[in-house]
Amino acid sequence: MTRPEAVVFDIGNVLIEWQPEQFYDRAIGPEARARMFCEVDLHGMNEAVDRGAPFRETVYATAARYPAWEAEIRLWHDNWIEMATPAIPHSVRLLAALKARAIPVFALTNFGDDPFRIAEPHYPFLRDFDRTFVSGRLKVTKPDPAIYAAVEAETGLAPAALLFTDDRAENIDVARARGWATHHFDGPAGFAARLVREGILAEDEAA
Repeated sequence: MTRPEAVVFDIGNVLIEWQPEQFYDRAIGPEARARMFCEVDLHGMNEAVDRGAPFRETVYATAARYPAWEAEIRLWHDNWIEMATPAIPHSVRLLAALKARAIPVFALTNFGDDPFRIAEPHYPFLRDFDRTFVSGRLKVTKPDPAIYAAVEAETGLAPAALLFTDDRAENIDVARARGWATHHFDGPAGFAARLVREGILAEDEAA
């Protein structure tokens, strides 16, 4: 079996926690949050941003359509960095260990272009990737096969040379169908163990 030559990271819930409901539970309380998420397709709004729609305009336009929730919806833009937090320290250490080993590391993420620019100063490790594939820039999101094809084309690596970790099974399934090595992320410890099994990192490097 071919050992992977490069590691591809998802970002949300792999390197940075992404749980908007938890943010709104803190901001407006669980009951109001549940009502708002029932009445407003906030995740659909965010998916539009991930596909390249302008961040502020998309959030504010959605807020304007729901006057009862206008101030709360605007928080998705105005307090976004408080929603995309915190970093997942062990995952960040794994990224650093791979870089120290000179293993190529790529990001493949459903992320709006503007939100990604906001995140970079707060999370300097986002600049550590050899290549970053951001859906908002490519105008296509996982699990569309086109975004995986873009990684293959731009890196010049065969599918079997790529080890991809993502927290969403549907994203993993498409990568696996293309021949990528995959790891369904359910915490950094499991991914660390996978990197050791693959011979990419030593146990002490993966700690």
